[in-house]
Amino acid sequence: MFIRILLFLATNLAVIVLLNIILFWVEQYLGYPLQWYAYLMTVAVIFGFSGSFISLFISKWMAKKAYKIQLFNLENLSTLSPKERLVYDTVSDLAERNHIKIPEVWIYTSKDPNAFATGPGKNNSLVAVSSGLLESMDNDAIEWVVAHEMAHILNGDMVTMTLLQWVINTFVIFISRVIGQIVASRVDEKASGMVYILVSIVLEIIFGILASMIVMKFSRYREFRADEWSARFVGKNKMIKALQALQKMQEKAPKDSGKFATMQISTRWKSGFKKLFSSHPDLSDRIRNIEDLIIT
Repeated sequence: MFIRILLFLATNLAVIVLLNIILFWVEQYLGYPLQWYAYLMTVAVIFGFSGSFISLFISKWMAKKAYKIQLFNLENLSTLSPKERLVYDTVSDLAERNHIKIPEVWIYTSKDPNAFATGPGKNNSLVAVSSGLLESMDNDAIEWVVAHEMAHILNGDMVTMTLLQWVINTFVIFISRVIGQIVASRVDEKASGMVYILVSIVLEIIFGILASMIVMKFSRYREFRADEWSARFVGKNKMIKALQALQKMQEKAPKDSGKFATMQISTRWKSGFKKLFSSHPDLSDRIRNIEDLIIT
């Protein structure tokens, strides 16, 4: 995680330096004071940080509020069904093996065979599985699903996604307002303030939509990596079998999994242009990726 954050900061710093060089040229051409750009960048960084990291730190609370969920813990282990106990034991085993605090383990009511992981850090996380998943999957498939979600936690995917979203938010805010200022400078002074606001808001929406494709691209990449990690734990054959079963069940499952799509084990694959906004790869691609995986 330290190396990931260090690389993020170095990349972010390099981009900021490059932008400031470009903006210096823009300032010379347009006559705007350079201090305005420094102020704007500071505001963009603060706002970009606030939105993404507040979402991260309240993610567990949001998950609990979004779904009707029941906690599995040491106090109620004796009341759990064999499949529920398997979920808890798998989470506990992987947490102990990797020397992290055992995540909270929950079950939520949904016919959709799914699961998700969330939380602000490895030692403050949550794994939840749906009642539909436990009803429709066998023990091998359940073990893979839990291992996949634990892979997200152990790989720090929630934090990495937040860092990426921070960068995206920052530059969407910054570039939108720079362009807004340029456009506003070309109109009558009385209308320039309103033009600046309107142009900035419209561009922020447009750039935000386009930038989300970058976030979803990374989300699909991390799903492949989580699959590979869990395949090393449960075995390739178990995992391929589980993905194939999920593929069949997904076609019949209700569409009630949108709130936490980027954190779940699977979402419906979008075709055409819509696939650019899909948080998960196509299940067929995930199966082929595991079939080609060489485990050493």
